[in-house]
Amino acid sequence: MSSKSEDQSLKSKVRSLKTKIALACLFTALTIVACSNGSAKRNEFSIAESKSSEASLFRQNCAICHGQEGNGKQMDGRLIPSLRYGAAATKTEEEIYLQIKEGKLPMPSFKNQLTEDEIKSMVRFIRRDLQDVK
Repeated sequence: MSSKSEDQSLKSKVRSLKTKIALACLFTALTIVACSNGSAKRNEFSIAESKSSEASLFRQNCAICHGQEGNGKQMDGRLIPSLRYGAAATKTEEEIYLQIKEGKLPMPSFKNQLTEDEIKSMVRFIRRDLQDVK
């Protein structure tokens, strides 16, 4: 009898330990999700509230496709990417520069609408203000 009782006690302890481990894993996963969501929103820069010349250029030339705050949007059944995070955040300054200047379908070229200095300013604006890269 005592071995059966000890066996049940051991099973109970194992079950309790498994429950604690599962709860710890759940807590860890929720913490990771909460932290990653916070980092996605780490940059609170508002294009709409900015009076900078770059923000003005963005509103005139980029917002129609990339959204008022550069978060991307769906347009004609196509997902236009965010300039704040995702693939755009992995691009180098040179890649962003070429994307703006030369275009890459479906994005048009802006070499005839923006000056060289304006294109360079837009690259800095995207990296510094939208992506929070120092």
